[in-house]
Amino acid sequence: MQEQEVIKSLQSDLRFNDTSINKLKIFVKNVIDVNKEHNFISKSTESDIWHRHVLDSAQLVKFISFKQGSLADLGSGAGFPGIVLAIFNVNYDFHVKLYEKSAVKSAFLKKIVKELDLNAKILGNIYDDNIDSDYIVCRAFKKLDRIIQVSREIAKKSHRLIVLKGQNAQEEINNAFKKKKYPYKLENSMTNNKSKILIADF
Repeated sequence: MQEQEVIKSLQSDLRFNDTSINKLKIFVKNVIDVNKEHNFISKSTESDIWHRHVLDSAQLVKFISFKQGSLADLGSGAGFPGIVLAIFNVNYDFHVKLYEKSAVKSAFLKKIVKELDLNAKILGNIYDDNIDSDYIVCRAFKKLDRIIQVSREIAKKSHRLIVLKGQNAQEEINNAFKKKKYPYKLENSMTNNKSKILIADF
């Protein structure tokens, strides 16, 4: 899926506006540039960044209400999905918090937030904070049992957990929920018919 196809899908299926699309283009260019020095994303996925990273992150807007509240992205890395969601968000009463403990990646995220004038804040290690967001999202962060632990032990308030997972999603869920069952649902991914999106309310 090439850039123009993805942009068309972002506009028609996910309702990204023209301003957001322009910001995504600037963001993508910055990721490609920084990736020459640092391995923020796999080099093999650079040519497919719009599909593999941007659209994969953007599809989460379907499960988030941006009317009010806040969102925490655990282990933001290069900004997927956190920066993409912050670009989509046009409500100044909705705040995006990006947790990233790497100093190099944090500096990059701060640069992007400033350059694109996003309503987002960069924070450090999740274990040094009490997460108080209405949504917790993550992509390629940790194993599901560790993510559940964060949800149960560090998050201060009720929230919706949204996790992008690969084809072993059900197996991971079975392992993570061995001791205690939590209600959840699995949604199909727009970018890979074997991948899933886990949604659970805590």
